[in-house]
Formats: sequence, structure tokens, C-alpha cells
Amino acid sequence: MLSNHFQNGMETARFVWSRLPHSEEGELEGAGLLSSTSNKNCVESLDYEVLENYAYREEQAQRGKLYVGFNVGVKWFFALLIGIGTGLAAVFINISVENFAGWKFALTFNIIQKSYLAGCLIYILINLALVFSSVYIITQFAPAAAGSGIPEIKGYLNGIDIPGILLFRTLIGKIFGSIGSVGGGLALGKEGPLVHTGACIASLLGQGGSTKYHLSSRWLQGFKSDRDRRDLVTCGCAAGVAAAFRAPVGGVLFALEEVTSWWRSQLMWRVFFTSAIVAVVVRAAMGWCKSGNCGHFGSGGFIIWDISDGQEDYSFEELLPMAVIGVIGGLLGALFNQLTIYVTRWRRNYLHKKGSRIKIYEACLISVITSVISFGLPLLRKCSPCPDSDPDSEIECPRAPGMYGNYVNFYCSKDKEYNDLATIFFNTQDDAIRNLFSAKTIHEFSAQSLLTFLVMFYTLAVVTFGTAVPAGQFVPGIMIGSTYGRLVGIFTVNHYKKLNIEEGTYALLGAASFLGGSMRMTVSLCVIMVEITNNLKLLPLIMLVLLISKAVGDAFNEGLYEEQARLKGIPLLESRPKYEMRKMTAREACGNQKVLSLPRVVKVADVVSILRCNKHNGFPVIDHTRNGEPLVIGIMLRSHLLVLLQSKIDFQHSPLPCDPKGGSRAIRHNFSEFAKPVSSKGPSINDIHLSSDDLEMYIDLAPFLNPSPYVVPEDMSLTKVYNLFRQLGLRHIFVVPRASHVIGVITRKDLLIEEESDDSATMELQSTSRSAT
Repeated sequence: MLSNHFQNGMETARFVWSRLPHSEEGELEGAGLLSSTSNKNCVESLDYEVLENYAYREEQAQRGKLYVGFNVGVKWFFALLIGIGTGLAAVFINISVENFAGWKFALTFNIIQKSYLAGCLIYILINLALVFSSVYIITQFAPAAAGSGIPEIKGYLNGIDIPGILLFRTLIGKIFGSIGSVGGGLALGKEGPLVHTGACIASLLGQGGSTKYHLSSRWLQGFKSDRDRRDLVTCGCAAGVAAAFRAPVGGVLFALEEVTSWWRSQLMWRVFFTSAIVAVVVRAAMGWCKSGNCGHFGSGGFIIWDISDGQEDYSFEELLPMAVIGVIGGLLGALFNQLTIYVTRWRRNYLHKKGSRIKIYEACLISVITSVISFGLPLLRKCSPCPDSDPDSEIECPRAPGMYGNYVNFYCSKDKEYNDLATIFFNTQDDAIRNLFSAKTIHEFSAQSLLTFLVMFYTLAVVTFGTAVPAGQFVPGIMIGSTYGRLVGIFTVNHYKKLNIEEGTYALLGAASFLGGSMRMTVSLCVIMVEITNNLKLLPLIMLVLLISKAVGDAFNEGLYEEQARLKGIPLLESRPKYEMRKMTAREACGNQKVLSLPRVVKVADVVSILRCNKHNGFPVIDHTRNGEPLVIGIMLRSHLLVLLQSKIDFQHSPLPCDPKGGSRAIRHNFSEFAKPVSSKGPSINDIHLSSDDLEMYIDLAPFLNPSPYVVPEDMSLTKVYNLFRQLGLRHIFVVPRASHVIGVITRKDLLIEEESDDSATMELQSTSRSAT
């Protein structure tokens, strides 16, 4: 509660708030520190702040240590369920993708033994069918499942609630759409969608399932607040990365570095536990699949691209070409981001405006073009003779018909020949990367083939990104980077003439550099690359190329996910405020419009009129002292007002407060009743029907408002306001005049809690300073 220094400043006080648009509107009005921007997604802010109203305090007072311990145990149990669910979803996606791809390539190889034209047609039709199934699911069933989903989840954890991104149908669309798009051979990956999948599983578990599809359980509905859901979604994001790359530590660091805006040590332990559970589930599934129960899946080890037998050491001379790889990665990554921006804008402004049918045509056309290129270009490439066999190498040259891996025999006239372009083009992306990373395969790929593949796949990746299918960019980025990395490795081997230099090592560094130049991740990406390759010796080199590529990329534009979030109209609050904010104050950011406030006891008709005339999500509540001085007693949320109007049980005939002391009467609402369901936008003022008698009644807002909103002085720099808003995950901040006096000063010693020896349940604050002079 604020003191009476508001007496002379109520007209100049400004209030920072977010606004809730109606679902049919196409624009998002600016929230607080952001200016009004056009946005085609209907989004609103989340309430990550704990609203300490009377209902909350009454509920907390009834909870003892047993309940607190039970609540902590439930959170760990949910972390376990999230890990198991995400791990099983990842295994299902991988089994499906690997088997579709395996059957497709096996059938195509068998047919091309008789006719390459028939094999090409079968290959195109299978890919087309898989991609059509994916784009049809997305356009007709789950539009929110398109894309990688990482910008949307990053926005959610930043405090923006985007309708539809965490629904059950989005989860189903993400899983089956990923199977079709990745299995159909498009230039995209399943790793990004797996992050979204993990977030959906976490959110659905937190709300007890899906009520729309009658798949809910009341005993799972333990976390109703946005704050608790945020923690669960963070665990789901880490689980998605851990399942996608089989990199549990990388998953934890990815959640910390890339998607979250708020972090604490207790959350880190649960995220780490969730990622560990994912690793156990995936490893157990692969162990079960090794016996042939899962078809083509499970033949490899837990490490995706194990190159532990690769280059043992490196010399100082190699640092120059490795630095060059970092520069190339930064340039190509920044160019990729810029090209995707142009293509996405063109799609949004011209192509996708024509409806879902155009989206289906577009995805199918890209599928046909990708299939023709991946099948046709190797036909134009002459086969190369197999190298002399190495008794220590397990790699066979050429591969037998129907098999795929290194040294693919594709359109070769002689038995001991292979097609190097088909080895990377006419293959699954995982196997193509494994071929590019492989050691002891010097001169397997020619510079001409690598350059051809780089240009074509880079173009396909740019064009494919943004189609109406689930699309991740991790694996295509690794493909692009490993291609030019191996190309640099060829020149390095030819220049230095050293036997211990492996081209596969440079392919790995190239993959890291492109991801760093495009996504601008450093720590998490470094750990992920080490975990997926099982080669800790290359850690310093990976760090080097990541730092260089990120520095080069930052000189041109922002990271891929930040750019895509901006294109989608997601108003992210980045980690650093803009430089211009240093010269602005909180008062200047508020603008000139008058603050809409509510009296403590307000007429129902006035509440309805205010809610219908504006879209604000929070309102200052004003009371008066005995001397008639205005006093701000807190903030009332729009969603809470709608709950009170809908229930009607708190209506009263008298315009006087029920309790002059403010909010100590019994409340007929649970705190959980005010929580907005994650699967809907909550009640609307247009959905509430009130009689004429209801409109003449009153509501005492004191028990339901938040009596302790965050407050900043009007001359505080906007940089400080920005940092406070973002770091605390706020939705509203009051901007007030300078206070007339100080009633006390709190220091570090005032916040140290000591437990009394006589009564362990009693806690007291050891205050050393209660007043200031």
C-alpha cells in the first residue's frame, strides 16, 4: 500500500500496462514500454508476478510445512512425467522418421536397379505423400504447430501468452507433422519441433490434460498459475533438446541461454533432473530397439555422430583455417537470417493471404523440387573409384544396393565406384552428416560436389523455412556448416600435407560455426556439439569458431529466433534495453493519456462500462483517507473483475466498504478460481450477462486487488524500469511522483532470517535499521 504522497500527483501519475485485444482484431496495441505495433497474432501478457491479495494470503496462512513439502514433491514428480513423456514422444518421432526414410530408400534402390526413371518417380511420390500429410495436418487441424515453435515458446517464457501454442491439438500436429516433413526429405529438421513438443507436454501435464478432448485428470491439476506453468514449460524445453540431440546437459544450458528470461537455482535442479530422465528413456528405448524391434531405428549408439576416433591433435598452424571457418559461418549465418526474413515477409504479404490451399500447394511444390534435385543432381555427377581399403576401417566401399551410408553406389557403371554427391544428397540428413563428420575418409568428397551441395541445399533451406509444416533449423544448419567446413578441410589437407589432419574435424567446426552465426548461441551449442560427437578434445576449437561466428553475425543482424519472433509480432523483451532508453524517463514512456482508475467500492454498471470501453488489463484502485486524501491501495486485474462479474456472489447493495480496515472479511473464492486456463483466453465481458438489478449493485474490490504493486518514481531512467520489468517478470508497473518522506530503509541485514532455537517454526527478521533520517 502506498502512502499519501499521491495527494497532489494523481493527474500526473502514469501507469504502465499491457492491453488485451479481441480475438477478431488484427492489431496488438503496445504494452507498457513498447509502442503500438501491427500484429496478426492475438497475444496478451502473462501474470508471472505473485498477486498477494487477501485470497492468496488466506490460502497461504492455512498451509503448513507438510503442504509445502508435498508441493515440492509434486513439482519433482511432474519433472519426472515431463521427462518420460518427452522421451517417449522423441522415440516415437525418430522411429517413424527412420522407418519411413529406410523403407523409402530401400524401395528406391531396389527399383533403380531396373529403371532409374521409375525409381525417381517412386521417390518423388513417397516424399510428396509424406509432405502432403504433414501440411494437411497443420493447415486443417493445428495451424499453431507450423514452424519450429521456438520463437513462440521463447515469447511465452518472456511473458507473452500466444493462444494455441500449447494446446493438445498443437502437440498432435507437431508430432505427426514432424514425421511427415522430415520423413519426406525436406531441408528441415525435427529438433526445433521437439522443443515445442516438450513444452506442450509440460503445459498439458500442468493443467491436468485437455478438457476439450476429455483427456484430463483432476489429480494432475496442481499448477494453475502462470508462474508455475512457466517452470514446467522450461523443463519441457530442456527435455526437448535433450531428446532431440541426446544431450541432457546441452538441454539444460539451451533452456538457460536461449529460451528463458528468468532463472533460479531450484528450477535448474528440476530441469537437470528432467533432462536426465529423457536420456534414460531414450537410451532404454534404443537398447530395446537394437534387437530389431523398431525396424531401421536403434542401430547406432546413444551418441548421434560419434567421431571419438577422429583427429587426435591439432597444430598451431591449423588455427588460421579454423578461424576462417568461424568467419564464413558468421557471414553465411547472417545471410541466412536475412534471406529468411525476406522470404517470410513475401509469404506473409502475398502468398499465405490466399488461404490454406495455397500453403498446401506451396509445400507440395517444394517437396517435388527437393526430390528432383536430390535424385537428379547425383545422376549428373561422375562416379569416383573406391579408395584403397583400410584394414582398420569398418567402412565398406561401395555400399551394397539398398544400403545407405558412406560411399553410395548410385548410377555407377563399375562395381568399385561410388557417387560422392549421392552420398550426401540421396541420403537421410542424419546419415549425410555422419558421412561428412566421418574420419579416415580423406578425399571421399570432391570440392566440386561439396560446393554444388552447399549452394543447392542452402537455397532449399532458405525456401523451405517458413512453409506450413513443423520445421527445425538445427540439422539443416549442421548440414550446411559441415559442408563448407569439409571444403575448408580439403584445402587444409592439401596445403599442409599432414597425415593427422581429418576433414571430418573441419566439418564439425563448420557445423558449429554456422549454427553460431545463425542462432547466436555459444555455451549451450558448444556443449551440444561435444555431446553429439563424443569428442571432448575439440572443445577449445568449437569455442573458438563459435565466438568468431557469433561476433561476425552480430555485426549484421540478430539471431534467427529473435528475427522470426519480430516477424511474427511477438513483443520480446530482450536481455539488454535499447541505448535510447538511457535518455528517457519512466514518465516519458507512459505517454499523455489519463490513467483509468477504480474506486474501492465500485458500481457494477461502472465496471461493465469501463471494461467495454477499453482493453486495459490492470486498473489502479483508489481509496480515500479520513481526511479525504486519495490513496492508491493496489491494482485490480481485468481477469479478476470478469471472474467477480461472472460469479455475482460478491455483489452488495451498499456503496460502503464491507470492512473499513480493508479486506479482512471472509472470501467465497479460492485463489485458483482467478487463474486463467492455459487452453483458453478466459471469460470476456461480452460473454457475461447481467440483469438491470445486477448493474445497480456494488463490489468491494479490497479483498481481491493486489495491495503491493511494483512502483517506480517518475524520473527513473527507462533503462532501470526495463531491467526491473524483465528480470522480475512483471506485467504492470506504477509510475508515481516523488515521495514526500521515507518511513524506513531495508538493507541486506534486514532480509536475513534466523530460526529461533526455542521454536523452530517461528521465524523472525533481524532488523537493524527501521528508520532513516
